[in-house]
Amino acid sequence: MPETYDPQFWEARYRAHTPSSANAANQPLVDAATDLSPGTALDAGCGVGNDAIWLASQGWTVTALDVAPSAVRRARERAAEAGGDVSARIDWRVADLTVWTPGSEHFDLVTSHYVHVEAPYEDVVERLARAVAPGGTLLVVGHDTTHHAGHGVDIAQAAAVLDRDQWEVQIAADQPRTAHDPHGHEVDLRDAVLRARRLV
Repeated sequence: MPETYDPQFWEARYRAHTPSSANAANQPLVDAATDLSPGTALDAGCGVGNDAIWLASQGWTVTALDVAPSAVRRARERAAEAGGDVSARIDWRVADLTVWTPGSEHFDLVTSHYVHVEAPYEDVVERLARAVAPGGTLLVVGHDTTHHAGHGVDIAQAAAVLDRDQWEVQIAADQPRTAHDPHGHEVDLRDAVLRARRLV
């Protein structure tokens, strides 16, 4: 576990690691977006672009943010390989989620998976929530508090930043997930999942 998950750490990580051949979108996103009509989406902490590329392939217009320029460059290249219809729907941006604010931008879907930042997680969730348009969906997924690396998310605390007069919280729970380790062995994990709809 690093001392800090600062921009320099993430840039060094993406520079040093060989791109994975896996390109599947995160399953909680697929589950959530399947029920939604494509519109505008924000992918916060996009990494090498799996979720953003999948959303664009489903007809969404996506703004994708990551703190590491190397990750954004790799994601842009992968989107280009997916074809012009997909790459044209994605606006790639370098942005640090510890200081980023949505400004006047609002999105029908705001999604963020497994971000590790040097800021209180609840602060990040609160700022992401401000980017959701009325009637839109917020989907935030992290590792749960039992995660071995020590950067788990207390999903109840994250959900508490949402004003229940303005939000319908649909899921705020730890959920099991099966993944594969670098050796191909199945491992059982638990995700902390927050899904909410902003009321009109």
